[in-house]
Amino acid sequence: MKVTRTPLDGALVLQPEVFRDARGFFMESHNQDRFDAAVGYPVRFVQDNHSQSSRGVLRGLHYQVEPHAQGKLVRVAHGAVFSVAVDLRRSSASFGRWAGFELSARNRCQLWLPRGLAHGFLVISRGADCLYKTTAPYVPQAERGLRWDDPTLAIAWPALDHPPVLSAKDANASPFADLSEFL
Repeated sequence: MKVTRTPLDGALVLQPEVFRDARGFFMESHNQDRFDAAVGYPVRFVQDNHSQSSRGVLRGLHYQVEPHAQGKLVRVAHGAVFSVAVDLRRSSASFGRWAGFELSARNRCQLWLPRGLAHGFLVISRGADCLYKTTAPYVPQAERGLRWDDPTLAIAWPALDHPPVLSAKDANASPFADLSEFL
């Protein structure tokens, strides 16, 4: 597994080794011991999620507040997304910064986001299946949203031929300046 550090403190891009032959390919999508070694500490996953979305769907930016904050390991099994993380940890050197990454079935990259980062993605292919493991279960009362088009963050989302498709909750998410619950 190839491990690449990102501009966000503790966030990593992981690229598994892929073995190909005439039949197709094989890869380990997750190996707990190798993953723990890559992040430098033991991580316990408690929930797996799967979302399917069409081109132009933007999901996020989502996070949960303590004591329910989630670490996430995100990958794409079909299609491609532009995945974005925003650091909401006041104690972090990268607090208030964002970073974006293409995750796709083709590149098979995975994105590790430690607790305290908001996450969202824009589907840039015809459709995409996004899979992610979390370190804490979903708790509706702890869920928060950060506005995807916040001018303070100025996230450089890929251009589409139409505005992104958002849920009502995501369209009404809070701007960064209004957030009171940082981690």
